[in-house]
Amino acid sequence: MTSSSSDPEFAIEVSNLSKIYAGSNKQAPKQALSDVSLNIKRGSFFGLLGPNGAGKSTFINILAGLVNKTSGTAKIWGHDIETDMRAARRAIGIVPQELNIDPFFTPFEMLELQAGMYGVPAEERTTDEILAAVGLSDKKDAYTRSLSGGMRRRLLVGKAMVHRPPVLVLDEPSAGVDVDLRRQLWEHVRKLNDDGITVVLTTHYLEEAEAMCDEIAIINHGEIICCEPTEQLVGRLDAKEMTVTLSGPIVTPPDALTRYNPSMTSPHKMSLSFAPSKTPARQVLSDVEATGLEVTDFSTMDSDLEDIFIRLTHGDDALDRDSASS
Repeated sequence: MTSSSSDPEFAIEVSNLSKIYAGSNKQAPKQALSDVSLNIKRGSFFGLLGPNGAGKSTFINILAGLVNKTSGTAKIWGHDIETDMRAARRAIGIVPQELNIDPFFTPFEMLELQAGMYGVPAEERTTDEILAAVGLSDKKDAYTRSLSGGMRRRLLVGKAMVHRPPVLVLDEPSAGVDVDLRRQLWEHVRKLNDDGITVVLTTHYLEEAEAMCDEIAIINHGEIICCEPTEQLVGRLDAKEMTVTLSGPIVTPPDALTRYNPSMTSPHKMSLSFAPSKTPARQVLSDVEATGLEVTDFSTMDSDLEDIFIRLTHGDDALDRDSASS
């Protein structure tokens, strides 16, 4: 998909979006989203992370037109989801978490039906091309009930693309997909993004978000608690772990290294934590050798997105407390 000067700067624009589900006689009203504001850039690969019940599905369902918002505004490709509903829905493709596929249709029939529901003229449909792109050409005439879980997941990606939307939303797309099929799925989605499709991903596979997304928002209790470029977000933690290999075995780390919270992972290997902005790696090595230990090898590892995710969702000021105690 090639961009043009008339394309909007942001694929999705959300301002002060809130959703309150009415309660029953025994349940109080539930605030699923609270003043959520997000601008997702055109052509980006955007990650939305959060624990179960954080509001991810409510957010996606509002964009898809399946749930009515309580307040706020949302635009997809410049089209308001209420005042310009038809254009907004044509601009987005949703790949749901559930494998909602009719078992008695073939992949070809399913994509043709979906294209017809979106009003795509027969001569403009690209069903065979889509099936080839998701690796299902050889299954085009097989009943979908005979497809594996990974094949069904890829078919849902194809189904979401029949009307050529500029925005693709994937809700937990890797759930139940084995390693090899997950790799194939991501190769296809990455190609779509390279072709100009804006991809929005929700996932519990944090390593995927870190590897695939160029920007990430973390949502918790219906509120956006962080939205930053992935590299900047990972860098916020300012923490590294160094593992040193020693020439001889020891039982416990020397007291002189207490500031690095040392631990023995084996008699010859010791793990140490440090803040690179305050202490360079060479200083850590120097302090280890100053205790009389001989280092034969070492490696360092940056803290990953999972560390940040856990800290942010267990208290917004957790990172500040850790920085202060370093």
